[in-house]
Amino acid sequence: MRFFALSDIHVDYSENLDWIEAVSSDKYRNDVLILAGDATDDLVLLERILSGLRVKFSSVLFVPGNHELWLREEDVDCSLEKFSIIKKLCQSLGVETDVAHFGEVSVVPLHSWYDFSFGQPSRHLLRAWRDFRECRWPGFLDGAEAINKHFLAMNTDRLGVSNDKVISFSHFMPRIDLMPERIPEKRKIVYPVLGSESLGKQVSQLNPDIHIYGHSHVNRNIEVDDICYVNNAFAYPSEENISRKKLYCVLNTNSKPS
Repeated sequence: MRFFALSDIHVDYSENLDWIEAVSSDKYRNDVLILAGDATDDLVLLERILSGLRVKFSSVLFVPGNHELWLREEDVDCSLEKFSIIKKLCQSLGVETDVAHFGEVSVVPLHSWYDFSFGQPSRHLLRAWRDFRECRWPGFLDGAEAINKHFLAMNTDRLGVSNDKVISFSHFMPRIDLMPERIPEKRKIVYPVLGSESLGKQVSQLNPDIHIYGHSHVNRNIEVDDICYVNNAFAYPSEENISRKKLYCVLNTNSKPS
């Protein structure tokens, strides 16, 4: 069995949608797909994509990203309600959103948001970042830190999972030092909304062999503190230089030692 990582497929772009729907119907029947958020904010399109992938893989695991929680014309009062709708949709399709065990391998989804622990947002970012316009939250979630704490609390019972191999995954980044040094200074304006140190602490507590994340659109495969961090964002069509534009295998249990 192989475990593939993918995130940020953004199928609202026709090029990305075409690529996803062209994924082989036979090649991955015995494999697991870990989809780390940002497929689409359109619930109809999300169902189409998840149901299509579910029949192509043995299992699909999913955590919503920030784009999934944008509100459109649908009859949804707030982003937290939409989160619940997405979880129920996944359940109806057989897409896993909880811890899943595959023999000696366990896969642990971790929910989160950002809390500005990677830096304070500029006035420009507060105006430009679409989450601040497209998401609506209930009154008890007052600000990014409260939103992040709410999602992190969903992970508490998952942090003791152990197995021969453990793979965790989140949409948001668990540590900002995963960003490569080559990032131009002007691009670092988005760092405050990439993730949170609190998520990083949860990943450290779980101590998986591999942690998959998305959101940054910068593909990475780097080991830090004995954890292999992987980002395989498909990204926007124009982002050819920072993304692999293919499925990426993070673990193959069929491999024999050399």
